[in-house]
Amino acid sequence: MGIQNVYSPGMRIVVRDAEWVVRKSDPTADGGYLIECEGLSELVRGKEGRFLTAIENDKEYSNSAIEILDPALTKLTEDKSPNYKDSLLYIEAMLRQKVPTDEHIYFGHKAAMDTLPFQLDPTITALKQPRQRILIADAVGLGKTLEAGILMSELIRRGKGKRILVLAVKSMLTQFQKEMWSRFSIPLTRLDSSGLQQVRNRIPTNHNPFHFYDKSIISIDTLKQDVEYRHYLEQAYWDIIVIDEAHNVAKRGSNSQRSRLASLLSQRSDTLIMLSATPHDGKPESFASLMNMLDATAIANEKEYQHEDFSQKGLVVRRFKKDVKDQIAKDFPERDIQTVKTQASPVEEDVYRELTQLNLSALDKGKKASQLLRVTIEKTLFSSPIACLSTVQNRIVRLETKNDPEFQDDLKSLKSFAYALQRVTPEHFSKYQRLLTLISDPKTGFGWKPNKKDDRLVIFTESIPTLNFLYENLQRDLGLEPEQISFLKGQEMSDTELMQTVEEYGKEQSKLRILVCSDVASEGINLHYLSHKMIHFDIPWSLMVFQQRNGRIDRYGQTKQPLIRYLVTTSKNENVRGDSRTSEVLIEKDEQAQKNIGDPSEFTGRFDQESEEEAVAEVIAESFTSGEDILADIFGDFDDLEQKESSPLDAFLPDEVQVSKSTSQTRELFSLFSSDIHFAEQSLEFIKRKGQRIEFRKSDASTLSLTVNNELEERLKRLPDEIYPQGDQFILTNDIVQMSEEIAASRGQQHAWPRKNFLWQLHPVMEWLNDKVLSAFGRHHAPLVRVPHKMPSGRTAFVLNAIYPNRKSHPLINDWVVVHFNGNQFDNFELFEQFADLFGLKDNKLSNPATSDNTADAQALLRSAIDKASEYFQAIRNESEGQINLKLQKQVDALEALKFKRVKQLALNLDQAGGIQQIIEDKKQREQSRIEKLFDDYIQWIEDTVTTEKTPFIQLVAVFTGSEN
Repeated sequence: MGIQNVYSPGMRIVVRDAEWVVRKSDPTADGGYLIECEGLSELVRGKEGRFLTAIENDKEYSNSAIEILDPALTKLTEDKSPNYKDSLLYIEAMLRQKVPTDEHIYFGHKAAMDTLPFQLDPTITALKQPRQRILIADAVGLGKTLEAGILMSELIRRGKGKRILVLAVKSMLTQFQKEMWSRFSIPLTRLDSSGLQQVRNRIPTNHNPFHFYDKSIISIDTLKQDVEYRHYLEQAYWDIIVIDEAHNVAKRGSNSQRSRLASLLSQRSDTLIMLSATPHDGKPESFASLMNMLDATAIANEKEYQHEDFSQKGLVVRRFKKDVKDQIAKDFPERDIQTVKTQASPVEEDVYRELTQLNLSALDKGKKASQLLRVTIEKTLFSSPIACLSTVQNRIVRLETKNDPEFQDDLKSLKSFAYALQRVTPEHFSKYQRLLTLISDPKTGFGWKPNKKDDRLVIFTESIPTLNFLYENLQRDLGLEPEQISFLKGQEMSDTELMQTVEEYGKEQSKLRILVCSDVASEGINLHYLSHKMIHFDIPWSLMVFQQRNGRIDRYGQTKQPLIRYLVTTSKNENVRGDSRTSEVLIEKDEQAQKNIGDPSEFTGRFDQESEEEAVAEVIAESFTSGEDILADIFGDFDDLEQKESSPLDAFLPDEVQVSKSTSQTRELFSLFSSDIHFAEQSLEFIKRKGQRIEFRKSDASTLSLTVNNELEERLKRLPDEIYPQGDQFILTNDIVQMSEEIAASRGQQHAWPRKNFLWQLHPVMEWLNDKVLSAFGRHHAPLVRVPHKMPSGRTAFVLNAIYPNRKSHPLINDWVVVHFNGNQFDNFELFEQFADLFGLKDNKLSNPATSDNTADAQALLRSAIDKASEYFQAIRNESEGQINLKLQKQVDALEALKFKRVKQLALNLDQAGGIQQIIEDKKQREQSRIEKLFDDYIQWIEDTVTTEKTPFIQLVAVFTGSEN
């Protein structure tokens, strides 16, 4: 079999004395090819290259033509190392490049975490798709970030995750970055507001930062505010894009900057992973916008869709705590919730009386505006008199600015009410006094102890004036040092300030004990490491906010029972309707949702914070009672849930939630070594044997330390500064328990990043070691292993692998085979795993007689071995192609049917809209062309993804012979 004269994906070539693998090859007008490659040699490894064959093969411009590495011309090299250690390392390094291509999980579940079966479901679902695009919509605290990491690491291991972009809310950047590195060895460069300038200083002025860094994390708000970075996005492409808190990018009303940006990014990556515990806002179009980012062909009619229309697409995975409670019991202690009531002080009762008698004659003419103002005043009052005073004073300023005599009486009323509010000093502020007692008095059962480093307190409030009041007064009244209390609030803090505060709160050595938060802290961030106590100083009018707030400490990995307290003020004034009963109903429904339902929106039929708050405000404004029926119109009873309208999510989810109970979908990657640390140790010994200076020490069975040398330092230059080892020394462990303890312990360190690193195949050190071992026998060479004690004389076994890529250069078939010869005659094929077991390659007990340098006999058989292997691999491709074609045809048929349905729906909508017939027809033609192009492009994408190239790239791994000379 001769080497072909075209450049196929997967083929290895030598250009300018460096080895490359072809990723893509396109014909050019001059009769040659434009070849896109990825570097394999040491100096170019991981880099992308584009070469024009007409130039590279022209002697006038180039000293050497492009060389296609013909596997039949691979040079055999006698291995003289003890027990054939070099050969076994080389074979193992080749095995570690073998890519899983089926739908089982081989790698992601082995990360530095105690993986639970339900956490594998998103990856299982995604691997069944032609491309991995999924919304992970699990409830707050179940570990969506970890589930994303499992899928990402699995795809990286499969060669589909070289370039990654993560978009997160600004308070989450460091946390997400740290989690991906600590548990999955995914090095994300943080492009936050302070980091952007550092990036600029490190790269040339005209370079795209998203090209410079393969893996990065950035806030979507940073991107949307910077036109320059949007331009960079349009010029870049990634293997994986992750959007955290994805509900923020859904299309709502006018097409927001966030939504437009997310829509752009959805087209810049094969894999798209969205994360959100609150993925829908009740509007079909909004949720459909997320689905269309995942799959532009998903929905025929964005206003009306059913699950059965596209149930095979597997776009959403959603579980609640109740669905997985049997798996998370030890990592999710049952929360202890209590409502702490306090009687209003006499001064506060005066304020309530003033509120009920508040006369706003001019404002009352616009009744609805007046009602909502009163509700706002009441809501802020039950947050704090300070918050209410701020609201009232703002309205006073607005009315004074109008300078309209009509509002003079209203101004007097509001000023009188403001005076009453000013009389509520801290000592007369009953809820604040109750807070002090709750925090400091051990008899309350809350038992907060400021001297305990793992007894930290989170206090939530919706109001910034209330937050400022608590921050200032708690410090004085609890006798706290300035460093013992801090706050989190949105607009007034930069992304770096938010991240630094969150990180400080999680450090064991930090003196920070109390964190006063606005709801900017309710999304995503981990506050549970050293805290299990939370106080809601005011009660939000949204069950979603309840869910998000409580999820900061009541989440996967919490080791103590969460103690959650709701502070509620009660009044003797029957006309004050809002706080007490409203709060009780909200608290009751939140608990009911957690225990029985999962999704709090089931109670309200509303699916975002704003609409829930509006609904509560409207009911309070219109209600004239303070009895048990208040809010019944919104919340109803749990018994009535079956009669409620279906949720928009029902259109995408099956009736029954499927949750994996075991790890039956996982498989093992074949290896000759007992562990990663065993391979790492032997590889380092190999480097030493080759004469290169390297300092390392194995401290125990699962841990070794390695000093960074110049070569490894060069490899680390483009990685985040945070992951560079302290003192130039990596401490590496493959023990998950030890690594988990290290992650927990690191939160108490100043650096706050684990001192130890998890040793598995994705770690940069392991990648470097793998590359070093692959160069053991030189370019286009393979080892010859003599095993006369294992094989009869005259028998030879050729170990070969083959890659059949798809048209996008991703491996679809990656198989190994051993071709046996008896003398000069082909004997049989054997699976490599069977051959390795039979010859004891795993035991590493081969003896090396090292008696000969004669490779001629085996070399002469190599061409025949490759020809035979080609027949074997072709048969595998044919079998696989038949299965793929059936799957492809099924997908194409489904897409054609969906396209027909969408075109039909388009015609129906336009006909119903009416108008001038010619205009309707023109619009119909334009939209139909757009729809057809959308589907044709997607069908072409699927064909490119699942269609294998006809010619494989075959590589000789090693030759085993029974001959001694």
